[in-house]
Amino acid sequence: MVRQPFARIVRATLVAAVCTLGAAFVAGCGERAPSFTNLDITGNTQFGRDFSLPDSNGHVRTLADYKGKVVVLFFGYTHCPDVCPTTMAELSQALQQLGPEAAKRVQVLFVTVDPERDTPALIGQYVAAFNPTFAALRPADDAQLKQVTKDFRVYYAKVPGNAPDSYTMDHTAASYVFDTNGKLRLFARDGQGVTPWVHDLKLLLD
Repeated sequence: MVRQPFARIVRATLVAAVCTLGAAFVAGCGERAPSFTNLDITGNTQFGRDFSLPDSNGHVRTLADYKGKVVVLFFGYTHCPDVCPTTMAELSQALQQLGPEAAKRVQVLFVTVDPERDTPALIGQYVAAFNPTFAALRPADDAQLKQVTKDFRVYYAKVPGNAPDSYTMDHTAASYVFDTNGKLRLFARDGQGVTPWVHDLKLLLD
C-alpha cells in the first residue's frame, strides 16, 4: 500500500521550494535548465545529499561508491504488491532501452523500508530478479532506517494484516535521482511508466 496523498503534498512542496530558492539556483528554473519529465529539485537543500547503508553483502555503501554514475535511490520493500515491483520492472526496461553502454552508467539502488522481513539474502535475490545490475541497501537497525528516511523525507508505516507476518507497509511512492557528479537532481514518481525514465536518464547522462 502506498500513501499517494503524501506524495502529492511532497511534490507540491518541492515545486514551490525549487522555484523560490533565489538567484543562486536560477539555472534550476531558467530556460537553460534541462526539460525533465520528473520534478527537478536541483539545488534544493531540504533532502539528503548522501547515505551510508549496508548492501545485501554487508558492505557499507555511500554515494561515493557510484561516482560517475547516475544513481536512482528507490525506497520500497520486497512484499510490496503493486508499485514497487512495477517501478523496478520499469527501471529495468528503461536501462534496456538506453542500450548497454549507457546502462553501465546508471545504478539503481533499492532501499528497503521493511528490514524486519527483508533479509540481506532476500533483497539481494529480489533486485537481481529484475536486473542483475541493481543493488539493494538494507538499514542495519531501526535507527539507520529512521535516519535515512528522515534525510530524504520518506514516509513509511507498518499496516497490520491478518497475521503477524502478513503486514504491509505504507510508504512514499517516489525515488531520488543523482547525476554523475553526485548531485541530487530529480524527485521521480514511482509507477510512472518507462518513457519518462528513459527521457530523464538520457538528459542526465549527456
